[in-house]
Amino acid sequence: MNQRDLLTTQQAARLLGCSRQHVADLCDAGKLPCARIGVHRRIRRIDLEGFLPRRDLRREELRSLWLHRAVAGKVVRDPVGAIEQARRNIERFRQLQPRARIWLDEWTSILDAGPEAVLEMLTSPSREAVELRQNTPFVGLLSEDERRAVLAAFAGSHGASRLATA
Repeated sequence: MNQRDLLTTQQAARLLGCSRQHVADLCDAGKLPCARIGVHRRIRRIDLEGFLPRRDLRREELRSLWLHRAVAGKVVRDPVGAIEQARRNIERFRQLQPRARIWLDEWTSILDAGPEAVLEMLTSPSREAVELRQNTPFVGLLSEDERRAVLAAFAGSHGASRLATA
């Protein structure tokens, strides 16, 4: 199990949309499994995802997933180049969007974990992945023609009468 698989109570609270204390209370009540490392609680990501209520993705979240699946294809074909472009984007975003630091740090950690972790986050319907994709470092990886083709395919398969814009 690597470090990305264990969450702090603060990280779990962010994913659940609740307070850190509520997560600690859930752990202490035995409702959310956790491990103790000294005085700290750590929650396995898989346990947290199992705790989250299942909900369908909203249309815009699903559209983003389709675009990121296309990005995943680029990562599969050229993992080094795609990840390097994402790293350059992150450095640029750090200058332009200082408030996005928490998301950029998370993406940096995922990029550091390698192509498998990147592909998982690009294609997962999990809440964490949905949130992270809102701050994607893979801007510019798809050409405008590729992007339009994905959006047209999405619109066609989801009953949209016109091409959605992103």
